[in-house]
Amino acid sequence: MTDTAFLLRDDAAGIATVTLNRPESRNSLSQGMLRALADTLRTLAADETVRVVILAGAGPAFCAGHDLKELRAARYDRTYTEALFADCAELMQAIVLLPKPVIAQIHGVATAAGCQLVASCDLAVAADTARFATPGVNIGLFCSTPMVALSRNVGHKAAMQMLLTGDLIDAETALRFGLINEIVPAADLATQTRALALKLASKSPLTLAVGKEAFYRQAELPLSEAYAYTAQVMVTNLEAEDAREGINAFLDKRPPIWCGR
Repeated sequence: MTDTAFLLRDDAAGIATVTLNRPESRNSLSQGMLRALADTLRTLAADETVRVVILAGAGPAFCAGHDLKELRAARYDRTYTEALFADCAELMQAIVLLPKPVIAQIHGVATAAGCQLVASCDLAVAADTARFATPGVNIGLFCSTPMVALSRNVGHKAAMQMLLTGDLIDAETALRFGLINEIVPAADLATQTRALALKLASKSPLTLAVGKEAFYRQAELPLSEAYAYTAQVMVTNLEAEDAREGINAFLDKRPPIWCGR
C-alpha cells in the first residue's frame, strides 16, 4: 500500500474530510500512516480553499492506536521506535499548529494513539456507540505520549483514571470528562459533524487562525503573561480587514463579507 492509499480526502464547501483508510487494522497508526497524515496536514495548511478539516476513520473504528504488528515486526528496534514516536509527536503538534479548526469524527473505538488523535483535535463529535481508552498499561506499554494530549484536555483525575486502569469509557463518560464536545446518534454522525464544520467555515478564516493560535499559546502561559499576550493579539486582530468588516456588519445589521485579510 502506498502512502497516498493510507488516507482518503474529500473537499466540499471549504471543508476537507480526511479519512484514515486502513480499515482492516482499525486504522492503526503505522509509520506510513503517521507520515501520510502529517504530509496531508502540511498541504491543507497551504490550501486557501480549505477552511475546516474533519478527521474520520474508515471501517469499524476511528483509530486503534499504534500498529503493534508493525512494532513487533521491527523487533522493537530502537532506531525505528525513536523515529516512530518522533513522527507521532510531529503529527499531533501539526494538528494543533494547523491554522484551521480540526474536528474529530469518532465512531467505534479511539484507543491509545487514536485517543491521542481525538484529544489533539480542536473539537470532537462522537457517535453514541463510540468508546475511548488509553489501554497501554494493560500490555506493559504505558500510554506516555497519548498522556500529553489527554492531560491537556481533561482533568488530572480523569486522565489518570484512563491511563492507570486502561479501561474503555463510553461516549457519555468521554463527554463528562471533556474529551469530546458532542454525542450524536451513530446514523447521524457524518451529517452532524459536517453541520458543525459548515458553521465554522462560515466564519472569517483569518479570525479562526488567529484565535486558534492564541488559544494554545496562552494556555501554556502564566495568567499575567497570558493577558499581556492576548491583549496584543486583539490589538493586531483589530487591524485586520475582516475584524473591521465584522464590526461594521454587526452595527449595520447585515451579514459580513469576509476577505481573509
